[in-house]
Amino acid sequence: MNFSVIICGVGGQGVVLASRLLAITAMNSGFHVNTAETLGMSQREGSVVSHLQFGETIKSSLIPEGGADLIIGLELSEVARNLHFLKKNGKIITNCKMILPSARSSNETYDSEQIINFINKYVKSTICIDFSKIAKLAGNPKSMNVSVLSAAFYTGFLPLDYNDFLKTIESEIPEKYRDINLNAAKLSAETIMLEGNNE
Repeated sequence: MNFSVIICGVGGQGVVLASRLLAITAMNSGFHVNTAETLGMSQREGSVVSHLQFGETIKSSLIPEGGADLIIGLELSEVARNLHFLKKNGKIITNCKMILPSARSSNETYDSEQIINFINKYVKSTICIDFSKIAKLAGNPKSMNVSVLSAAFYTGFLPLDYNDFLKTIESEIPEKYRDINLNAAKLSAETIMLEGNNE
């Protein structure tokens, strides 16, 4: 089995940490893992995309167009920008919150509902939830990346064990942030269960 994941967001949202947590969980599950990040103006809320592949025979670091099984989105418009990486029957799990570009002109408008409708038009297996709100409830909005990733595990969108992901948080997140991130992961799983999105 080989599995390919695109994790996308903007600078400061924790794309690289999310990629690292997923990679460690996959390695601890016995898989070979390749990762590569493409960083734009990440210090100025620019695009950040992580390509992560795990399995038995991984040949390259970058995922080709149409090669990803799953997109994990931390920012909604970044998901739309990276749709071309998704396989025909691929899946998406994403934060439904948008971060408006700081360099936009005053007359530019962004409508998150239009972007959600656009994504749903092309990808039927899409889960879009306000993970920023879940992370805030857990104690720190910066744990949104862990919240989205947790949902990807809990839904079964990732073919890895959810409890192994919790163990990765316990081993890899510094102690002073550990409980907040575990809370974010568990609240996210509870939300998925309540909304009936787990497979």
